[in-house]
Amino acid sequence: MKLATLKDGTRDGQLAVVSQDLTQAHLATHIAPTLQRVLDDWAYLAPQLQDLYDSLNQGKATRHAFAFDPKNCMAPLPRAYQWADGSAYVNHVELVRKARNADMPESFWHDPLMYQGGSDDFIGPTDAAAFADEAWGIDFEGEVAVITDDVPFGVTPAKAAEHIKLLMLVNDWSLRNLIPAELAKGFGFVQSKPATSFSPVAVTPDELGDAWQDGKLHRKLTVTWNGKRVGQADAGVDMVFNFPTLVAHVAKTRRARAGSIIGSGTISNKSANEDDSVGYSCIAEVRAIETIKHGKPQTEFMKFGDTIRIEMFDGKKQSIFGAIDQTVVKW
Repeated sequence: MKLATLKDGTRDGQLAVVSQDLTQAHLATHIAPTLQRVLDDWAYLAPQLQDLYDSLNQGKATRHAFAFDPKNCMAPLPRAYQWADGSAYVNHVELVRKARNADMPESFWHDPLMYQGGSDDFIGPTDAAAFADEAWGIDFEGEVAVITDDVPFGVTPAKAAEHIKLLMLVNDWSLRNLIPAELAKGFGFVQSKPATSFSPVAVTPDELGDAWQDGKLHRKLTVTWNGKRVGQADAGVDMVFNFPTLVAHVAKTRRARAGSIIGSGTISNKSANEDDSVGYSCIAEVRAIETIKHGKPQTEFMKFGDTIRIEMFDGKKQSIFGAIDQTVVKW
């Protein structure tokens, strides 16, 4: 099924079920007021939402259905108990480090990199992304994320797969020119990782069919910057650490509560180094490639007024999650 959170003037919005083709929606507040409430009691509430979803797709719930508009959406979880973002596509890390002549530790291929981001405030899929200064180095990052129910302490990757309830797309905004000084302190990201954006809908794994295999989503992520397609990387290719592994990584030393969001990191394919059609899912990566090839970057970071669209399609060219479609504005 496909679920969304609609704006209603509150912090957490209203839960809605969205039709498979993303054309119709139906409020689900009679089942649960918010998506977090569903995740807290998934076994009981999810089947009720599934019945409503089936009725909507079969045309049996049209009386109270209405046209679905992503502009009315908040992030599926407008705020969350946890947002942990991995770096599962090690090719991305290797390129960025190579561009600055930094060694690539062997451990990066065996132990996931991950940071804990701010989860108290997320950006809706079509809301403007506001920043105070272009000099901060504004960059998009196209990713996939999963949402879990309660994950027990010390869960194995095999068992962790059972706790993945939903998937969605991510634009994990980065302020590249603030990152070096923060990392130099040796204590991780804070100011350089502003509020994150998510797709209009979150979908259950069964909606993905054969594209959901081995804990990976085998579909291409289309990234369009200022109307030009710049990325078409396959999320199922070159993902060194699958989602169950990332979930298990989070829960190695503690529980992860229902409503935890865990991201893949920037989707990156090795073939992009030779095949321009594959492209990139963030500006930092293309700047790294330019530096390796030409000695310095040529592509600038985003400017006020720039637009970014991130979307994924199924085999019938139907949008799966709806699009993250945003404009960068001055705060």
